[in-house]
Amino acid sequence: MKAVVVHGAGDVRVDVVDEPEPGPGEVVVDVEWGGICGSDLSYFRHGATGTAVLAEPLVLGHEIAGRVGRLGPDVRGVEPGQPVTVHPATLVGDPTLPGRLAGRSNLHPYVRYLGSAAFRPHTDGGFVQHLVVRADQLRPLPDGVDTRRGALAEPLAVAMHAVSRAGSVRGRDVLVNGAGPIGGLVVAAAKHAGARTVTATDVSAAALRTARAMGADGTVDVSREPLPEDLELAFETSGAPGALGGLLHAVARGGTVVQVGNLPGTPTPAALGDLVTREITWVGSYRFVDEITDAVAAMAAGLDVTPLMTHEFGLDDALTALRVADDRSSGSSKVMLRLS
Repeated sequence: MKAVVVHGAGDVRVDVVDEPEPGPGEVVVDVEWGGICGSDLSYFRHGATGTAVLAEPLVLGHEIAGRVGRLGPDVRGVEPGQPVTVHPATLVGDPTLPGRLAGRSNLHPYVRYLGSAAFRPHTDGGFVQHLVVRADQLRPLPDGVDTRRGALAEPLAVAMHAVSRAGSVRGRDVLVNGAGPIGGLVVAAAKHAGARTVTATDVSAAALRTARAMGADGTVDVSREPLPEDLELAFETSGAPGALGGLLHAVARGGTVVQVGNLPGTPTPAALGDLVTREITWVGSYRFVDEITDAVAAMAAGLDVTPLMTHEFGLDDALTALRVADDRSSGSSKVMLRLS
């Protein structure tokens, strides 16, 4: 079968790899769709994302959906042909966490994640034609949620987790700084959670158009206009350290910033003085717990992710797909791979 494999910075190939065999409690998913994530692009650009550095070839991809293929021994309650998405995380070792982290399995110290170089050997991802996963990683897709949209359950879960980190957003005015794919999903998740208004900011007109299509009440091109001021809650989704100073100054005194965009794992200058003098609460948000289940339910209830999906490519054109996703001038938001 074919797989999208990164061998190093700038070196992504469509390789032929062995067909997988399911073991006890496992299933083979015939993968139909995958969404290209910022971490896939970082491996493509730099051979690393955050603190995870490539030491060997890695199959990319963790935003996937498809249909159940073959079943391994002892699998119950799963039917071949069933449309599913996949929770990418596997906790390794003792799942017990300290009491202060109860229910926050995303903060377990040893989590293997599809398409991640965080540990050795690396954990191959889902940009393959057939993928073996544990049956408990499957999340069935209900009627009305096809596998193309189902592939975005994972990044929508990231957005929904970020919104939950802010507490209740119902009736609140929200700023989303950065209107890339995760920013667009945070817009949708905040509106779904009852935010009164959501304003999205970016330097890209195409990204701002997508944010409006995802439900933003207003948009600001920060290359031409200043950030809105005195909003009590902001989500920083760009991951650009240079954006932090202006955002911390724009948020209302005593307000909250939820950091969703992945910041660099190396020392980087950032203006943080307002964090102290304005008593800003700065909250981190990392992946998700089981919000992928909530994401599927939200899509079934009408949350529409289709405006985010701007480009589609076949598996054999994966390198072109990555280049388009990496090029902001292309007007791309979420670039999708047809993997079946």
